[in-house]
Amino acid sequence: MVIEEFGGPDVFVERDVETPEPGPNQVRIRVVASSLNPIETKIRSGFVKSGPAMPAILNGDVAGVVDKVGSGVSRFAPGDEVFGCAGGVRGWQGALADYMIADERVLAKRTPDMALPLEECAALPLVFLTAWSALVDRSGLQSGEHVLVHAGTGGVGHVAIQIARHFGARVSTTVSTREKAELAEKLGADDIIYYRDEPVADYVQRLTDGQGFDLVFDTVGGDNLDRSIEATAIARRLTSINTRSTHDLSQLHAKGLSLHVVFRSIPLLHGIGMDDQPRMAAAMADMIRQGAVRPLLDPERFTFSRVGEAHRKLEAGETTGKILLLRDA
Repeated sequence: MVIEEFGGPDVFVERDVETPEPGPNQVRIRVVASSLNPIETKIRSGFVKSGPAMPAILNGDVAGVVDKVGSGVSRFAPGDEVFGCAGGVRGWQGALADYMIADERVLAKRTPDMALPLEECAALPLVFLTAWSALVDRSGLQSGEHVLVHAGTGGVGHVAIQIARHFGARVSTTVSTREKAELAEKLGADDIIYYRDEPVADYVQRLTDGQGFDLVFDTVGGDNLDRSIEATAIARRLTSINTRSTHDLSQLHAKGLSLHVVFRSIPLLHGIGMDDQPRMAAAMADMIRQGAVRPLLDPERFTFSRVGEAHRKLEAGETTGKILLLRDA
């Protein structure tokens, strides 16, 4: 499934393309599944100009079986089950195809001691790596800290709750409904905030005695970044994955906050940090192996040929967790 122009969910078309060949330090994956992330809707629409060359094969997340390896590959062999966030951006075609080429450094191996099925592994890479980068690598999350994760049943938010709990943090999260609150609690959230009903000042007073949170993770953006600044304790940390907007930063300055912005496509787009990717892929695999992280999956499944419908559902805000995409039989 490719796009040949920018536009709405209907721009996806089915095309035959040449089977790609792996280069040095690359593997070819026989794709089993992918998953949908908001970045793909932004690339499809043309809002984010970081997609592959047209005709573009989208989607970074992939799970599948190594089919062929290029020269210099040392971590994988044909027949290995693998998963990772491996493409769908400039210079790297994506996963909505029978085969995908990936740099071996961005992949993790699915081993028999992992309870998570291979196809469900496709739901984790981008959201896990984003949450890990935000909470661990950029913000230095410590045991005992009080963390606020916005949108706790969203794609990144639901993984962030699990990572924060794994590190021994107290986790508060924002949700919109009782159903989502129950899901967030099952994922490990300690405190629930119904953001539509409770102003920031009220839940900061209720949960932190008015001091603010040690670390706030904004997964929403827009006006929510302003609310996140309000909720962060003086001289503490705020991390966001959606800052394509304009804000008054006077309160950020007055409180002496550190603001970290995470854009997970940078390693593939610019080659910066690629040698650090095996460590992060290993952390993801280890947490899956321990049963410390699992994906929250939207109950509706889509095949690759229905990817446009999946985009429409995501953009309508009708999803819970991640949308899984399965390669057509």
